[in-house]
This record gives sequence, structure tokens and C-alpha cells, in this order.
Amino acid sequence: MSESSEVARLVRLHHRRRGWAWVATGSAIGLAVYAGIDVNLLGSLTGITETVSLVPVFLLVALLVVGLVVVVVDTSHLHSADGAVRVSAKSSVLHYPLYAHAHRWPPRHPASWVAGLFMLVAMTCITAFYLPSQVNSWAYVVGAGHRDTFHPVSYSQNCSPGAGRMPTSNCIIVTEGYLSGSGAQVTWTTQVPLNRPFSVRDPLWAWGTGRNLTMGESSAIPTIIAGLFFDGVALLLLYVLVVLMRETSPRRRWRVPAPAPAGPGGVGPTHHPDHGHHGGGARRRARRRRGRR
Repeated sequence: MSESSEVARLVRLHHRRRGWAWVATGSAIGLAVYAGIDVNLLGSLTGITETVSLVPVFLLVALLVVGLVVVVVDTSHLHSADGAVRVSAKSSVLHYPLYAHAHRWPPRHPASWVAGLFMLVAMTCITAFYLPSQVNSWAYVVGAGHRDTFHPVSYSQNCSPGAGRMPTSNCIIVTEGYLSGSGAQVTWTTQVPLNRPFSVRDPLWAWGTGRNLTMGESSAIPTIIAGLFFDGVALLLLYVLVVLMRETSPRRRWRVPAPAPAGPGGVGPTHHPDHGHHGGGARRRARRRRGRR
């Protein structure tokens, strides 16, 4: 019995390690793609907007750290177990894939399952955050939008996410101004001479990260590639939610079981009509009528 419980414990460790490894890997990929996007996209955000925009990043960092710690600890526990028990536990999980299924219900390890959903939600928030700049980048590449004139007015500092506003931080100078046609307050992500207007492509969505003017295809194409990655994550989250709703729906839960296989004589068990839902109701009504008599 003790050996059986030890095998069950190691099996749980295997499932937990796989789940948290999936969370840590996904968080690391999300952070790498986020860092690959031009940090100048944050130049037009200040105050509470900038703080809220960094919440998904801090969430991904926390999930990455927790995932790595759990994977290291569980691996240490697995290696310190008895050899025969470890082999038996490993053979019990070999038929499972190396990756975790976020849409599995019920989950084999709830903590890593919830963390995986949080990771997908955080990346979906980054998708919504970069959506205006992604739309403007697509418009620049396909030649949509009109030409406008940018009027440089002032300079401001744009620092890397989480670097702060200290002079020693990784900050650059960006140029704030407005457009002649629409009057929108926009940002040119480098330092240019003030009070010298020049022609630019009018952004289609001048809000949030869309306030940063697209400087050329060298900045538009990386934004599009990163946006496609986060769009795929958002679609994955939508797929997971749809599958979970289908797996946990009452209709699927109360699905009629399959008929039992045939017995040794080749004849399967007959299903009495009174055993069904309507048959049971008919018998109850018959008993009530006999009681009244």
C-alpha cells in the first residue's frame, strides 16, 4: 500500500511538473515577443495608462518564476525517489503527451491549469494593448490612409517597461506633436527638430499605442509579426473557453450512457421500459392512482 501511494504521489508530481513547465515556457515566449516589439510604442502612454499596460508583463514574469521554481523542485523530488517506484510512476504517464492540455476537464492539476489560463489571459491583454499599433502597421504596409503633416512641439522621455524614469534608466528621447489634418496628439518615436513640420502617414487608429506614428516598414513589420503571435494566443484562449463550456455543459453531463456489452450467452441485458425517465414517471402515477382507490 505504501508503494502504491508513493507511485501515485510521483504521478501527481509528473503531471504538476508538465503543467508548470507549459506555463513557464509560454510565459517566456510571451515576454520574449513583448521585448522584441519596439519599446517606443509606450512613448505616448503616461500615468495610470502606462501602469495598467505593464500589469500583463508583471503577471507573465511572476508565472515564469513560479513555473521554473515548481519544475526544479518537482524534478528534485522525482530524482530522489526510489528507483523502482520512479520507473513505475514514469510508465504510468508515458501515454500522456509531453505538453499539457489547457482544455482538459477536469484538470489533472488545478493550480497549473489555472496558471495556464492566467497566462493566456495576460497575453490576450497584451493583444488588446497593441491592437491599435498593429492596425496602423498593417495600414502602412498596404498603403492605406492619407498623408498628413506632423508638427513637432516638444520632447519627452520613453523608457523601457519597468525601467522607471531615472536618468540612468534605458530611456530615449521621443518627439511629441500633432497632425494638421485631424489635430490628433501623436508621437514620433525619435528626436527630430522642433517647429519643423514634415509629411507622415496618417494613423487609422490614433489611440493608445496607435498614437505612435509608424516610421517605416522596418518598424511596421516587426509589430505585425508580434501582433500575429498574440492574436494566435487570443484565438487559443477562445478555443479553450469554448471547449470548457462544451465539456462542462449540463447537456453533456447528462448524456445517455452507451448500452452494456452482450453477456456470455451473446444476448445483451434487456432494458425494461419502466427503467427510463418516462417509465419511472408512469409507475409513480400508477401508484398514486392505486393509493386513491
